[in-house]
Amino acid sequence: MASNRGPSSASAERRLARPSLTLAAGAGLAGCIALAGLSGIAAAQVATPPAVKAAGKITYCSDMTGPPLEFLDENTKPVGSDIDIGNDIAKRFGVKAEWKNIPFKGLVPALLAKECDAVISQLFDKPERRKVIDLVDYMNSSEALLVRAGNPHKIKGLEDLSGRKVAVENGTTIQDLLGEQSKKFTDAGKKPIEIVVFPKDTDALQQLQIGQADAYGTTLETGAYYMQKSPKTFEVAGPPFHQILVAIGTRKEDSALTAALEKAIAAMKADGTYLKILTKWGLEADKTP
Repeated sequence: MASNRGPSSASAERRLARPSLTLAAGAGLAGCIALAGLSGIAAAQVATPPAVKAAGKITYCSDMTGPPLEFLDENTKPVGSDIDIGNDIAKRFGVKAEWKNIPFKGLVPALLAKECDAVISQLFDKPERRKVIDLVDYMNSSEALLVRAGNPHKIKGLEDLSGRKVAVENGTTIQDLLGEQSKKFTDAGKKPIEIVVFPKDTDALQQLQIGQADAYGTTLETGAYYMQKSPKTFEVAGPPFHQILVAIGTRKEDSALTAALEKAIAAMKADGTYLKILTKWGLEADKTP
């Protein structure tokens, strides 16, 4: 189940001290499909679920607008920590990995419509999601507010957003948190937050970049990535908050796949592949035991 504990300040500092990433985030091209081959060091195999074995591939749905977890590089190739994890799981199953780029709001519907076998896209483990799909936890995440460098509006947290315009991606947890905070403001007789919702995370970021939003709500991982790419343009406003587990989503009837994914993640942790991938993308502080 999800954890609502906030990270310590020391943890936050470690998260923000990540190395720079050199791959540029590509434009989010919905419907893009990329096949990942079986090259690289052979990984220990895990018993392949019958349906995946019969198809010769495992198909993932992912919103490719959330660096450094999943995004498109300059050649529109899916890259990121989640992509590496999904590809490694496919190798352990002895099949190919196919990626479908789906807007975040449509990920669970696409999974339920059998457009893919699993969702890997910084999907938070929340009780309401567990009522609809099964979840295999594999890392942590936190929420953050990104602002323009210098923090002109002196935003330090959600409590400073009364009357402010905040850009977010549709269907995200930060959108829900902003809505809850905005209600608190109106109940107290204060101005609500002007929440501006976009279908893609990159569109929300652009609103902050061009000065059409006072803040951009996202995950700490994505916020830190953009801040490191453009340190003179953005900064994280205040400490991160709402730490939560991140999971791979599967259909409830696909118990064999869910069990196999749990074993694959355990094997990745045991042989060091899991930590190696997170470290590559500057996410080692997000690891789970």
